[in-house]
Amino acid sequence: MTNSQAAPAAVKILIAGGFGVGKTTLVGAVSEVAPLRTEEYLTKASVGVDDLAGIGAKDTTTVALDFGRITVSDELVVYLFGTPGQERFWFMWNDLVNGALGGVVIADTRRLETSFASIDFFESREIPFVVAINCFHGHNTRTPEEIRTALDLDPHVPLLVGDVRLRDFDRDVLLALVDHLMSLPVAG
Repeated sequence: MTNSQAAPAAVKILIAGGFGVGKTTLVGAVSEVAPLRTEEYLTKASVGVDDLAGIGAKDTTTVALDFGRITVSDELVVYLFGTPGQERFWFMWNDLVNGALGGVVIADTRRLETSFASIDFFESREIPFVVAINCFHGHNTRTPEEIRTALDLDPHVPLLVGDVRLRDFDRDVLLALVDHLMSLPVAG
């Protein structure tokens, strides 16, 4: 970039969801750079605090944020900020959301209730979002309509079902968010 070129426009997207739903995985799978991760090992202090039901052998957790970047063009860069999932870290969401254009809520059909707080967070701040259902190892026990009803999603909120380990699915989720943002009326 020469001195006469303008810096690229930056777009911030917040990736939210419950503990162990795949936020760190999505950011890592789609980021063009090695993501910044603030993962720490779960300790005995988290026993009885962190619900590991349905998560399997999870032994780390995000304690601050995940950060990734996608360069769309010389004029546009997308920054991804993944939130920590446990309730004790939710206070950080208020800082992470500043400047976010939109959000992605990642949900796990085995534990849909862990997504309620993320959906409420975006809705209460009137921040547009999409929902990505992460099908762990290809397992999904509910139809999109059942999921939409269980999450009490407005009909206009996009809902995608796939595997966040797959870059193509993550791209589709982010493109769905862009399409959703572009379909909204311009405030004025």
